[in-house]
Amino acid sequence: MNKFWESARIALDAIWTAKLRSFMTVLGNIVAVTSIIAVVSLIQGLNASVKQAILNQAGADSFNIQQFPITRSDEEFEKVRGNPRITLQDARSIRRYSDLATAVMLDAGSAGRIVYRDKSIDSTRVQGVTGEYVNFSSFDAERGRLMSPTEVDTSRPVCVLGWQTADTLFGSTVDPLEKTIQIEGHHFRVVGVSAKRGAFLGQSQDEFAVIPLGQFQMLFGSRRPLSMTVKPHDMSLVAAAIDEATLALRMSRRLKPKQPDNFGIFTSDTILTIYHSATNGIFAVLVGVVGLSLVVGGIVIMNIMLMVVTERTREIGLRKALGARRSDIMSQILTESVVLSVFGGVVGTIIGAIIALTISAVTPIPASVEPWSVALGIGITAAVGLFFGLYPAMRAARLDPIEALRRE
Repeated sequence: MNKFWESARIALDAIWTAKLRSFMTVLGNIVAVTSIIAVVSLIQGLNASVKQAILNQAGADSFNIQQFPITRSDEEFEKVRGNPRITLQDARSIRRYSDLATAVMLDAGSAGRIVYRDKSIDSTRVQGVTGEYVNFSSFDAERGRLMSPTEVDTSRPVCVLGWQTADTLFGSTVDPLEKTIQIEGHHFRVVGVSAKRGAFLGQSQDEFAVIPLGQFQMLFGSRRPLSMTVKPHDMSLVAAAIDEATLALRMSRRLKPKQPDNFGIFTSDTILTIYHSATNGIFAVLVGVVGLSLVVGGIVIMNIMLMVVTERTREIGLRKALGARRSDIMSQILTESVVLSVFGGVVGTIIGAIIALTISAVTPIPASVEPWSVALGIGITAAVGLFFGLYPAMRAARLDPIEALRRE
């Protein structure tokens, strides 16, 4: 261990003595690690933000049924274009035939104008729901209460506002509860305000109003497409509940065994899988850029270490003449190579973290500098230094001390 620290000290002295040469030597490593830290930090931050946004909308303990499944091309969409809309009958079928479903909610959405006195918000997301919505974790009321199932089922003109919507209309000085607002020109009484959810890529998740589905259809028409959300008795039963719901819908729609499903089923995991498959391409490009930079950086390090061996031939010969073994010489050169490479990794880590955090500060894109990504970046550069320093170290170890001492 003492030999290692001595070799590391010698390597650091060499780096400090030739600062410009050392910087140019590890430039490839700096670029590679900067890319790793910056991109991975941004993607990790984005992943966490996307996951939270999906859970806010879908919930981890439920699944959603829509008219169309996921399609990846125009040809695939043409095959499902004729799918029937989700209807009240579909919801009744699942309630009747699915023993695992504890709540089945129908909902629809549109953009609407909301007004309170002299303040208004255009294109606010208005969501109409059935009475079962109170069973889903994506709905809450931090102030006031949720609409009661009776109020929803009888289409009373009541609503729950998102935090941002309430703040824009009422500010911090006026209590929004029991106030009357207008949605698309119709009066609604505010009974609750949801907890703050934050923003996703600069888009507020708190600008919305939830109203009874009957009121929604009076405002926007009954032809708006419906979706259905189903919650099983327990989160562990989601997969089994999906099977039951699929069978119930197929029976209700009289589909034959060989006919495909004419509806789409989504879970939070499904949406996350789609998102991750889209970001895999970014990782593939990152791996290519990083790999190329590391190879170039490794070759540069190897050439510089060969030059160092040439410059220090007499020193190496003298050490061997005084009793240094081949392993001692190899250890010193390898240590210098690794320290030089890791130096580039540390600099790249700092620059990459600064870039990621700066982008996060000036744009809506979140960033999260994970310890494992820092360890990965530095670990890779250590491996590069070890691999590309091996040949110069072996060459130095094989030097004949007599011949080495003769060189000028």
